Amino acid sequence: MTRSIRIRLFSAALTCAVAATCARGGGNQDGDQVALFTKNQTNPYFQSIRLGADSAASQMKAGIVHYVPTKPDSIPEQMSQIEDAIIKHPHAVVFIPVDFKAMVPGVQKLNAASIPVVNLTDRSAGGQFVSFVGCDDERLGLSAGRYLLQHLNGKGNVIIIEGVGGSANSAARSRGFHQAIREFPAVKLVASQPGNFQRLQALQVTENLLQAHPQIDGVLAANDAMALGAIEALDGANRKAAVVGINGTKEAVDAIKAGKLLASVDCNGFEQGCIGVMTAIRHLRKLPVPKEFEFPQPVIDRSNYGDLDVPDTQRSCPMWEDLVKE
Repeated sequence: MTRSIRIRLFSAALTCAVAATCARGGGNQDGDQVALFTKNQTNPYFQSIRLGADSAASQMKAGIVHYVPTKPDSIPEQMSQIEDAIIKHPHAVVFIPVDFKAMVPGVQKLNAASIPVVNLTDRSAGGQFVSFVGCDDERLGLSAGRYLLQHLNGKGNVIIIEGVGGSANSAARSRGFHQAIREFPAVKLVASQPGNFQRLQALQVTENLLQAHPQIDGVLAANDAMALGAIEALDGANRKAAVVGINGTKEAVDAIKAGKLLASVDCNGFEQGCIGVMTAIRHLRKLPVPKEFEFPQPVIDRSNYGDLDVPDTQRSCPMWEDLVKE
């Protein structure tokens, strides 16, 4: 199956004020009900996913309930939320595990309750799923690394700001970064440390690395939030370095437009929320869905950011037929 995504921007999307759980969605609340599990309230990427999910539910006249841990990436809290969802028994679940291994028993509980599950963004290590919707994280890291190192003319000192230690997507993105660095023998990797996908932690990590290393020419960050934290640290130290992030968030687009961020590799959160919820609802309605849906991953820089320079709150999901091509 050949698949492509065409992004269309519209005005009007439902938003969901995020709490521990938040019932929201549009259309027919007595019809199909979908529960979406995301990892935290602090990363803007997951808010983009929630907004895309709300838009898809509204478009397809379904209801949606959001489960978001109040403590970021909390395994016990997400497990408790799974148990709550099983009691309430939505028709389907769209699931981003806070930990790809630790949450397998939770997925298995959903399976045992005969609730169909779509795996979104972070690939689970086990359980039964209708589909996986997401990006190739190693390829994201490779594209980001190659773009930065080509910008540096294949030489210089580089640091990596990793995501959460032990997480599958962080490890895959780091493998991509390291593969790119091996392709440029004159580039020196001077440090690689976790920023846990959080802006403040990345800022603090970068501040420490700037003190330890008098010359840093480039920064590879495993997501946009950490890239922006690294930029804050560079600005605070009155230092310059080229920074590349991953995810293509609106805040990254704003930083690219302002000349602060060199680039971001797109792994569109809003569109993932759209497709994840559409896949779940189509499965319930016995319509065909792909077993795997992998997003294209273009590099966003000053030459092409225009189509993404729209707040997620002003977007709506394209129709399924415009997203999935056979």
